[in-house]
Amino acid sequence: MKIEARLFELLTAFFFLAAIVYTICTAFSSRDVEWAGVTALFFSGGLTLLAGTYFRFVARRVEIRPEDYEEAEIEDGAGELGFFSPHSWWPIALAGGAALFAVGFATGNFWFSIFSALIIIGTSAGMVFEYHVGPEKH
Repeated sequence: MKIEARLFELLTAFFFLAAIVYTICTAFSSRDVEWAGVTALFFSGGLTLLAGTYFRFVARRVEIRPEDYEEAEIEDGAGELGFFSPHSWWPIALAGGAALFAVGFATGNFWFSIFSALIIIGTSAGMVFEYHVGPEKH
């Protein structure tokens, strides 16, 4: 996790530095500061700071992974990576709900967006509880 933390910390520094330079460069142009770009760069820096802080926090609590060990061999990373559902239809339904939400929001049909948000919440719950109910229950 240390590699991921470093990557996001470098991105954080880049975005904040780019935001400062962008603010200064647009302030001295013929017009005023271009606030959309400045805001987007600062928010991007904040989001990468959030992710980098999370990875740094988790890196202290998990054992060292082969990716964090410089003398590691390829074989050290072999083995089970986790459980991934091979037959779940919930991600497709979730993607459909997200697409419907985007269409409703883009066209200004906010009742449709609210309905789509309920679909997203329902399909997310279905995906989370897929193996806790029904025939797949262990």
